[in-house]
Amino acid sequence: MKTISIFLGYIYLLLAIALGIASNGFLKTTEGFSKFGPIVFCSISIIACIFFLSKAMTVIPVGFTYATYGALTITAVTLFGIFKYNQTPNLYGIFGLLLIILGVVLLNTLGKVK
Repeated sequence: MKTISIFLGYIYLLLAIALGIASNGFLKTTEGFSKFGPIVFCSISIIACIFFLSKAMTVIPVGFTYATYGALTITAVTLFGIFKYNQTPNLYGIFGLLLIILGVVLLNTLGKVK
């Protein structure tokens, strides 16, 4: 099996994050999976997202990869909801997002993989 560089692993992770944001951000436009065009867009983008996420996991530890993907995607989709759908989270939601971001920062800076 051909190994990829750590740099390329992070590129794959960024692509997975971008596709995850796109897929989840536009999921509301499918209107309960009743509109064909948005269904196709969301389906293709989530499949591509999982593909790039799996490629990133070949060189980046699984915990770091998924925690980073999850936190950035959750945060970005929340921001997407605020700007596109005017869905403002309450104080507890904002605090929860800050805890998620803090957790990923701690994991990526202080977490050691053996």
